[in-house]
Amino acid sequence: MRKDPTGRALQLLSLLQTHRSWRGDELAARLEVTERTVRRDVDRLRDLGYPVDAASGKYGGYRLAAGAHVPPLVLDDDEAVAVAVGLRYAAEAAISGMEDTSLRALTKIEQLLPHRLRRRVSALHSSVTSMRWPTDDIVDPEALSVLAAACRDCENVRFDYRRGDGESSRRLVQPHRLVTAGRRWYLVAWDQGRDDWRTFRLDRLRGPSPAGGRFAPREIPGGDAASFVAGSIGSVPRASAARLAVGAAFDELEGVFRWIDHTLVTREADSCVVEVRGEDLGRLAMTVARIALTTRVVVLEPAELADAVGRLATHLGPPALPTTTSARSSAG
Repeated sequence: MRKDPTGRALQLLSLLQTHRSWRGDELAARLEVTERTVRRDVDRLRDLGYPVDAASGKYGGYRLAAGAHVPPLVLDDDEAVAVAVGLRYAAEAAISGMEDTSLRALTKIEQLLPHRLRRRVSALHSSVTSMRWPTDDIVDPEALSVLAAACRDCENVRFDYRRGDGESSRRLVQPHRLVTAGRRWYLVAWDQGRDDWRTFRLDRLRGPSPAGGRFAPREIPGGDAASFVAGSIGSVPRASAARLAVGAAFDELEGVFRWIDHTLVTREADSCVVEVRGEDLGRLAMTVARIALTTRVVVLEPAELADAVGRLATHLGPPALPTTTSARSSAG
């Protein structure tokens, strides 16, 4: 079947927007046309204002010009749905002001979606409910920007910091990397006052500002900022603990327990008992819920946590069938 030239040109644009270089024969194979047709379609895009560079030779090909102004993006169906879903759940991010910004962008995107894609996005949104998190761990976006720039430029930073026990102090650090863990944001930095590496929660950090002077990057212990944060989180004393029976081999749960303060108690071929620690009963209940997304879990102790998880499971039960459906079933 002969393809519509306009639709083919849009498909070509979608490929070029991946910002990689495509050989003419690769594009021809993707579009199921000849290389001569590809050249004509490239010229059509240039006429529309899309700056497409072309290079000859063994390593040549087509790509959008770097740094040039590009007219509105063209997304395929899956990409459009991914953007809409991502914006919806970006509204749940622990960054002040992100909710309104994300929802405004989402409204604009959804207005442009064709009906078939709007139905896909709507079905997902109507079937998923997000848990409400405490509002005391919100990150200031301006602070996030200052720290990100300091990490990039290797520039010293000062800020006020409140520890978990409530003690506050002024810090001078060499910021190296930002790490996200769920809704939490962390800064891995060399603390010049302690002469050692430290992990800082961004929601406990106030007023970061450049302190002047630059530093030579150091090697983070273990070479991985995420692993360093995971180790730091695990070493923080927790006020509450629980013992869980988990219906899967411990080796299969590495990704689940990576960000959970835990100790393996017993190990079987297809199950294990694990002690987990958290700041309070509510956060322990959220930990159990996170594990339950992957495998079956039973709270062995304490009883208060078992009761809390039981109440949570009740609230998460399946919705009742609509009255009209029940009536039809009874009539049959």
